[in-house]
Amino acid sequence: MGKQLDGSGAPGSRHEADPAASSPPARPWVMLGLATVGFAVNFWAWALLSPLGPQLKDSLHLSTVQQSLVVAVPVVVGSLGRIPVGALTDRFGGRMMFPLVSACTIAPVLFLGLAGHSSLAALLIGGLFLGIGGTAFAVGVPFVNAWFPPQRRGLAIGIFGAGMGGTAISALTTVKLVSAHGMAAPFLLTAAMLAVYAVLAAVVLRDAPGRVVPSEPLGQRLASTARLAITWQAGALYAVVFGGYVAFSVYLPTYLKTAYGLAQADAANRMAGFVLLAVAARPAGGWLSDRFGPARVLTVALAVVTVGAAGQAFTPSLAPAGTVAFLAMAAALGAGSGAVFALVAQQSPPTRVGSVAGIVGAAGGLGGFVPPLVMGVIYSSYGSYAAGLALLAAVAAAAMVFTATTVRRATQHPVPATAAGHTG
Repeated sequence: MGKQLDGSGAPGSRHEADPAASSPPARPWVMLGLATVGFAVNFWAWALLSPLGPQLKDSLHLSTVQQSLVVAVPVVVGSLGRIPVGALTDRFGGRMMFPLVSACTIAPVLFLGLAGHSSLAALLIGGLFLGIGGTAFAVGVPFVNAWFPPQRRGLAIGIFGAGMGGTAISALTTVKLVSAHGMAAPFLLTAAMLAVYAVLAAVVLRDAPGRVVPSEPLGQRLASTARLAITWQAGALYAVVFGGYVAFSVYLPTYLKTAYGLAQADAANRMAGFVLLAVAARPAGGWLSDRFGPARVLTVALAVVTVGAAGQAFTPSLAPAGTVAFLAMAAALGAGSGAVFALVAQQSPPTRVGSVAGIVGAAGGLGGFVPPLVMGVIYSSYGSYAAGLALLAAVAAAAMVFTATTVRRATQHPVPATAAGHTG
């Protein structure tokens, strides 16, 4: 059994244990299931304002910029908040942080549903604290990572990542609940789900046996995490693959309506299909990374995005060429997102998994903001999306080359077992 290493490489006071060897065989999968549910519920809450954007714009007479700000505030806070929350999870564990994040998200959800939707100022204040729900991702990655041996971490974290489907739950239910039962309905339902999960997590969740606990202060850990190559390599790649997924999930209805003249409902349904395929592909990307290595999976995924975006730049007919291009890109972006966190699990020291995941998750969330803005500017300037899609193809191609060279070389020298979080 190897000695625990703290972030400086000095031996710690605890030993790393194989969670599979020191707990019932089903326990890791139960913990994974509960973590995935928690991720989905918190992301459901995090995404409540986005589907209501047009309705809030009309009822409060908001400008387009004000509407965008209302939607953007919780996303930005949730993305940046992953950095400290990931580091706190390294220190205190998912057993404490999952119930805490879920419970803290209840207050802004109730505020927005009962009173906060009546003015722009209240929406911005509520949205600021609603961003807490978006930090749940940085809790789950180190929590799940500690429960599984290296050869299964890609699949496990990929399954956990499918919890991002919580945003799809919000998209499919929020407006319908408001129409049927009033503005408070989706917020009250989500607050109840958060409360149930917070209690369940507090009672049932357990951190993995032998979980590595860092000893340094928070600021020192974040500073040392920022110096790790994996932090910036994975952050850049996640900004492309998950940022691309976020961008398409936000902007695809507008693109389909403008470029192909689809009705709003038809465009929204096609966007839902894109999201669901990407969510389903994320565990597959993790599983393939366990078998073939995350660098290879990412290289193939980015190649598919490059070809799909380049082909779509010519605005081919939607049936079948356009549909095939978008579905292929959805699968590739989902699988690539799963592969990035397989890479994080493989290359991060155990006391830094949460910190690395927080920074990488923040990069992905923020990466989703740039493409819609660029697409809007390009269309308003040229009356076509071709240049924007060509730019996406170029970025994906550059990321593919970076993965096939720099990242692949790094993965040929993995973190030693005692530093990778598993010595069984």
